[in-house]
Amino acid sequence: MNNLLTLLMLALAAILEVGGDALARTALHPHALPVRAGFFAAAAVVLFTYGVMVNLPPWDFGRLLGVYVALFFVVAQIVNLLAFGVRPDLPVLVGGALMVAGGLVMTFWKA
Repeated sequence: MNNLLTLLMLALAAILEVGGDALARTALHPHALPVRAGFFAAAAVVLFTYGVMVNLPPWDFGRLLGVYVALFFVVAQIVNLLAFGVRPDLPVLVGGALMVAGGLVMTFWKA
């Protein structure tokens, strides 16, 4: 499996995990019990799907999750801005840039 396909699979996994987390977060807010249960059930299905998706690429586990963390960070910041209206501050952006740089090194450095 080539690096680009692996990155796309990991990006989809990050979208699923962030989406599942957002669903669970929404379920924790005041809603009628059936609505809360629906959000929690949807979160469970989405998070299960993420767990399968993140483990499909054939990379070693440490490298796989190292790259995934960088993708997860980017997707989480986008969702935090769009869904919850929170902009990342300078420390988050600097730390995230370091994470993304590490993910790029792990993805493209030929050992």
